[in-house]
Amino acid sequence: MSHAFSTSDATTRMPEARPRAPEPALPGSLPRLLSGVPAAGDALGLDRHLDVHGTLPRERRRGRRSEHELIAQVERSGLRGRGGGAFPTGAKLRAVAARRGRPIVVVNAAEGEPASSKDRVLCELAPHLMLDGAVAAAHALGAREAIVGVCESSSAADTLARASAERGSADAVQIEISVVPRGYVAGQESALIAHLNGGPALPTFTPPLPFEQGVRRRPTLLSNAETFANIALIARHGADWFRALGTTEQPGSTLVTLSGPVAAPAVYEIEYGTSLRALIDAAGGLLAPVRAVLLGGYAGSFLDGALLSDLALSDAQLAPHGASLGAGVVALLSTDACPVAETARVARWMAAQSAGQCGPCSHGLPALAGAIAEIAGGVAADDAGERVRALGRIVRRRGACSHPDGAVRLLLSALEVFGEEFSDHARHGPCERCAVGAELPLPARQVARASSRSNERAAARSRGLSRERARAATR
Repeated sequence: MSHAFSTSDATTRMPEARPRAPEPALPGSLPRLLSGVPAAGDALGLDRHLDVHGTLPRERRRGRRSEHELIAQVERSGLRGRGGGAFPTGAKLRAVAARRGRPIVVVNAAEGEPASSKDRVLCELAPHLMLDGAVAAAHALGAREAIVGVCESSSAADTLARASAERGSADAVQIEISVVPRGYVAGQESALIAHLNGGPALPTFTPPLPFEQGVRRRPTLLSNAETFANIALIARHGADWFRALGTTEQPGSTLVTLSGPVAAPAVYEIEYGTSLRALIDAAGGLLAPVRAVLLGGYAGSFLDGALLSDLALSDAQLAPHGASLGAGVVALLSTDACPVAETARVARWMAAQSAGQCGPCSHGLPALAGAIAEIAGGVAADDAGERVRALGRIVRRRGACSHPDGAVRLLLSALEVFGEEFSDHARHGPCERCAVGAELPLPARQVARASSRSNERAAARSRGLSRERARAATR
């Protein structure tokens, strides 16, 4: 396993951890995505990137039509999206290739999940690998543009702009860095498309899907930053090399953000199927007993800490427990923290992230957060737990996007795992642990629905980055 630095904008800060020295790109070895990253935690420059990974192969062409060699390799590799949905990447590529019109490639690096730092780490430490993947996909599809959407609160935008300038015009693909307003739902794919089309970064109803009509109504390949970095590796080494790590159902390696009571919380690269215990050991071991683990982020699920030694980190192996890796989040909650207070805090934050466009978000999530808060404060009715479950059934699968579904999944799993603690709070009110500092990472400031001012700031910065890119290309 290899690890890099971690989140810097959370109420629970995770200390920096140095990445390991680079290892050969052997089929069964790690690191892959973080190979060659300097120990100082600086971005891998273009020259060093090429020393580590080599040049990006270009597809052979027969006349004017590409043979789609890369698309076939990605399909054979079994690569799935790393943004949380785990959709087969090869199927996305094939769907865009089948559409008429000049496509556009979009890299989603607008990481709105507070418990995840993996995309930020990738953009800030290995930007050229991610850009290679975008360029390779563009070549395979015949696209001439690649847009990278990155959160305005991150320094990744500046790192990516410098990396893009380093590359100049050699790729024959125009790379644009677009700053996206900070917010949980701003990274949702339809919200990112809306932002790139000049509107607010808010989710929209689908269809059309991005591959049908995305940016400027063109067929659009939109995938997560880590997904594109893996495409770059597959373009160089092929499908069989990629499948030499991981499981049959979920091949390859992935980046996970480990937080909580471990000696070295950070972003780690693991192969799918790695045991949670092995990940904790790689992070220097536990500093306190674990009450529960949150998998997949704030749209994920809590699992009881008693399962710690039995869990393997792949979706197929987590499915029987009602969980998945989702956005690559592994957040450990110690026995020192109050799980009811933590759940109430996250519920309030999730409700504040509502886009305000439909009833399940505007009314359902605040009602759920209020019911959880009443239980935490000991002022709830006797049937408060059943009320939360009933509200969950009303809210689920009725929103314009998946935000309400994720929030309900989190809260219902909390009621199940922390049932005893919730019952105790309902009867007696707050406990001693409620006054202990929070452990689950959330932004220091509440980030409510995307405001016009936030969108204006992001648009202005995007224009500045585009001008800088244009100047760099003419030097």
